[in-house]
Amino acid sequence: MIGRTHWRKSSYSEGGDGNTCVEIAEIGGLVAIRDSKAPFRGTLTVPAGSFTALLQSLRATTS
Repeated sequence: MIGRTHWRKSSYSEGGDGNTCVEIAEIGGLVAIRDSKAPFRGTLTVPAGSFTALLQSLRATTS
């Protein structure tokens, strides 16, 4: 299932030395997160609502 998933690279992954590459994919009601340099090493999967809450929290702390 994950092999055919559409992965999107973080817009913040291009900065610095290029070693901070993160990709996400939506799978049903879940968000999968992986390291784009090592996509087969593992995937962290969380509920979409939890991922949205995390992003909102991060945005609030950087404002």
